[in-house]
Order: sequence, then C-alpha cells, then structure tokens
Amino acid sequence: MSVVTTVRQRITCKIAALAGACVMFVSSGVSAQLSPRYQDLNADLVADLPSDPARWRDPSILIFAYTPVEDPALYSRVWDEFIAHVEEAIGKEVRFFPVQSNAAQLEALRAGRLHIAGFNTGSTPVAVNCTGFVPFAMMAAADRSYGYEMEIITFPDSGINSGADLKGRQLAFTAPTSNSGFKAPSTLLQNEFGLVAGTDYRSVFSGSHDNSILGVVNGDYEAAAVANEVLKRMQGRDVVNASQYRSIYKSLTFPTTAYGVSHNLKPELANRIREAFFSFNWEGSALQREFADAGMAQFIPITYQEHWRVVREIDEANNTVYNCD
Repeated sequence: MSVVTTVRQRITCKIAALAGACVMFVSSGVSAQLSPRYQDLNADLVADLPSDPARWRDPSILIFAYTPVEDPALYSRVWDEFIAHVEEAIGKEVRFFPVQSNAAQLEALRAGRLHIAGFNTGSTPVAVNCTGFVPFAMMAAADRSYGYEMEIITFPDSGINSGADLKGRQLAFTAPTSNSGFKAPSTLLQNEFGLVAGTDYRSVFSGSHDNSILGVVNGDYEAAAVANEVLKRMQGRDVVNASQYRSIYKSLTFPTTAYGVSHNLKPELANRIREAFFSFNWEGSALQREFADAGMAQFIPITYQEHWRVVREIDEANNTVYNCD
C-alpha cells in the first residue's frame, strides 16, 4: 500500500521545540511552506539568495554539522579529511559542530551560527522551510544508486512478529522531525494496520537511531522504527550484530541525508563549497570506511524539489504544517 493516502494525523512543529512533542493541529498541504522570511521567485521550493548583496554572508570561519548521532566525537574524526578538503577548496577554516539534537541543528542554522550541514531525511523539509537550508548533495553508491528503508525492529523473543503485533506494545521513535524515525512508521502503521500512535501502542522518543537500536538490543524498548542505513553502519562497526534483533517491517526506499548550505552565503563561496563536495576523493577515506556498509562511495547532485518529493507526500498525507515562526 502506498504511504500517500488519506491519513489525517495532523502535526505542527514549533521550530524552537522540535526536540519535543508537536503542538497545535492545523490542516494544510506542505508542498510549499517556506517561511515569509525567505523568497522563492523561481518556484524551486527553497529559499532564494537575498536580492540585496549587503545581506550576503562571507564568514571567515565556517561551521559544519552532521545530523545528530550517538557518538559525535567519533563522527568528528570521520569528517576530518573531508573538512580539510573543503578548507583547501574554499580557502577558509571549517569547524565541525557536534550537534546533540535535530532542534539544536535547526536553530543553529536559522540563527546564522551554522553554514554547511547534513540534515536527516525527515528534518530536511523543516530545515528548508524554516531555516533557509538549500540542499544540493546526497551520498550515493558507485553506480549512483542511493536511499535507505525504514525498518521496525524488535529483540528476538519479544513475541512481536508483524506490525499488527505492536497493538498494546511499546514502539520507540527517534524524533518528531525524523522521516524513518517517526513520520513514515506512524503513517504506515495507521494505513496498513489501523494502529494510531499513543492510542493503540505506547510510543517514546529516543533522540537518535543509534539510541533506538541500542535500546532494542538491550531490551529497553520492545520495538523501534529506524533507518536501516544506520543499522548497517552499526553492524559494520561491530556495535550490534544481526542475532540481537529481528526486523518485522521494511518500507519503500527513501532519500538519505541531504547536504547543503545556508541560503544567504555569498554566491562565490556557496559555489566553491558545492564543488568541494563533488571533488572529494572517497577512496581510502574515513568517510568511505564509515559508510561502506551502506554502499556509499560519492556525493551526487540533488534538488529538494525532485528528490524529496516522496517525503513531502508523506508530510501531506499527515497534514504536517511547519509553524516556523
């Protein structure tokens, strides 16, 4: 069954409270919900560069943040070679900012403290609409294929064998903004099994896919909805193994983390950053080793309008409205 159905689970998220529960209930489509702070004259669904050059930014030090993970210190090392490559390409210092939550990453970009970012699949529409994020790249395999699936996992002897068995049980989500960690599974469970979060099953928020996976294998959560690309990476690092969990549901394929820049960077600077992503040599790098289990081998160009269509459709099915202000 398609995820694009007539579900009417309505959620509106305040940008400053994205780590917690969503507030208000409003019905609206979400194909274009750009904050009035931004313009989109070319109708590509992302914020335009400000027309006044006085509003363009050219920081002496640029800050880069990757989507929240269990061990930010580890990921700082993973990105070291890439950051050095970007620094050489743009002639400026770049610092890695280890964010602890989606909310912190979103607020940092909106406030101008963050310039280059990788946002997880579900947070990307919030970042685009509320913070002026302009995605342009995504990781892909050598054959340019990309994507991941949402899987619902449980521990081996939980007695949960299908989505229907979650009735009356506990399911861990990651964050309200996450596609595979909340929006897609809550939609799919309602569409396919008639199960409503908080009514037919108990739900908790773990904060990250890593936390959800570890919570399942350690018996803290009865089940969890996670991105299987994270699951593969954790298996590749021997953090978990396949005997510690069972997958009871697998979704269609979604786009992965979107990489991009703030809309108001000076055009020459933004272009050099883009070029740095696509000229990075993955061979033998820490990035290649970290993402090898997910098959990633390069950055490819993407657009929010095309590649995030399925994610926007899920949000439309849920009547999600981003109350940015």
